[in-house]
Formats: sequence, C-alpha cells, structure tokens
Amino acid sequence: MKIGFIGLGNMATAIIGGLLREGASGCPAGSGETGGGAQSMLAALTAANIIGSAKTEKTRQAKAAEFGIATTADNREASSAADVLVLAVKPVFFPEVIDEIRDTVREDTLVISIAAGLTLKRIAELFGRDTASMRLIRCMPNTPALVNAGCTAVVPGPGATEADEALCLQLMESFGRAIVIPERLMDAASAVAGSSPAFAFMFIEALADGAVAAGMPRAQAYEFAAAAVAGSAQLVLETGRHPGDLKDMVCSPGGTTIEGVRALEEGAFRAATMNAVAACVQKAKTL
Repeated sequence: MKIGFIGLGNMATAIIGGLLREGASGCPAGSGETGGGAQSMLAALTAANIIGSAKTEKTRQAKAAEFGIATTADNREASSAADVLVLAVKPVFFPEVIDEIRDTVREDTLVISIAAGLTLKRIAELFGRDTASMRLIRCMPNTPALVNAGCTAVVPGPGATEADEALCLQLMESFGRAIVIPERLMDAASAVAGSSPAFAFMFIEALADGAVAAGMPRAQAYEFAAAAVAGSAQLVLETGRHPGDLKDMVCSPGGTTIEGVRALEEGAFRAATMNAVAACVQKAKTL
C-alpha cells in the first residue's frame, strides 16, 4: 500500500510520524477500535510506502531527511502513486491542486481531506465526481497530533467502504484519538478540537502571566500552567466525570479556588469561550 501526501506541513508531518511509529511498533497508538485488516496493513508500513509533495525544496529535503520518505515537487507524481491520498493543503488551494491532480487519481484511490470547511460534496465536485461514487473521507486533526496527542474528527463519505473507514481510523489513531461523526457536526468539531488548542495556549499563557505577577519565574510558571491544564484534561478523559463535578472537587468552601472562579465569571469567561467556538463555526461555513 502506498500513501501519498499533497502538502508536507504540520498536519502531514504529524500523520507521517504517527504512521511510521505504528509501523515500527506493529501496534496502534490510539484507541485501537479498527479492524484487524487495517491494523495488519499499517503494521507493515515503512518509509518506502510513503511519498509526499511540497512546493519548496527546503521542505522536501527536510521531510526526506526526517522520515526517509520519497518527496517530489510534482503533485501529480504523488497522487498517481497513491492507494491512499491525503490532501494536506490549505482549503484555499484545493481548487488549484485538485484541478492539477484530478486525472491522476484512480477511481479506487481512497482520498482523505484534512481541510476545514470543505464539504464532501464540494471536494467530490472539484474532482468532477459525486460522493456516492468516490472513496472520500473528511478528517479534522489538531496540532497536539504533533506530540501523539491529537483528536481527529472523521466523516466517511457515502462512497467510502467500511474497510476505508477502518483504515482511515487507524491512520488517525496512530497519533491520538479519532472519532467518527456525521458531517453536520464537522464545523463544531473543527472549532472544539481543531481551533481550541489556540485558546488553550492563550489560557496557559494567561495563567503563567498571573503566576509571574505573583513572583514566580516565567519558565517555571509556564511549566506549572501547562502541566496543570494537561493533567486536568487527562482527568476528564480518564474518569469520564462531568467537568463541573471535577471543578467542584477543587472549590473548597471559602477557599482560594472559588474566589478565582468568581473572578473568571465576572470576566465572562464561559461566554467568551462559547463565543470563540461560535465564531470558528461561522467562519468554517464561509470557507
């Protein structure tokens, strides 16, 4: 099986890294919900099974050196060689790129898009096909994938088979979690998983600023803040308890934490966060 990438940016880098780690270990990094057939195909994966295209020579050389994969400046070369083709370019470039590769993508090639905003129908139309006859899946990974902690929304198209879905899940689980959702929820998933790391980074930075104001050295403040946010997220995922319940566990009567919660509420912390998600969803609908 040959996996091709059009674009070798951060998300492609995360996916390739996860695939090669999984191929080396022979076992999945994620939840392991996919079938044995998909697992066995990826377990045998090596750098020789991957080809990627990128515009700049600097990027091509860097990824070839980092992963040992084949790279090319020719999108058509990458797409024609691929049994699974990952479209990892910005949404604005999709019409141009697909127009270039349309005639080189075989009908039996599984196409995976990781672009925000572009629907299954729109992507199929760019290929001059319809979703029922095209093996097409939309995915939205996020930047924590770079450290094997990603969360990816997966939307299989009507022309994708169960084996296609299982294989795609295995690809995405190689660098974190992968969750299948209906396409109507993709914009929300893109906001709450894809965009929210930026909000989390802002929160970590603000926590650290507060600690610095209280006298803590900045490097130490970042370490405390980041570790606390990471641990809190892990607590939610591993216990399955409601975030409000876990918040209440920390808020002792008359204590320091409830005073901090009150200050956040005075600053409309929840409303601002909800508005940020809504803004992301609205923007996604215009892409």
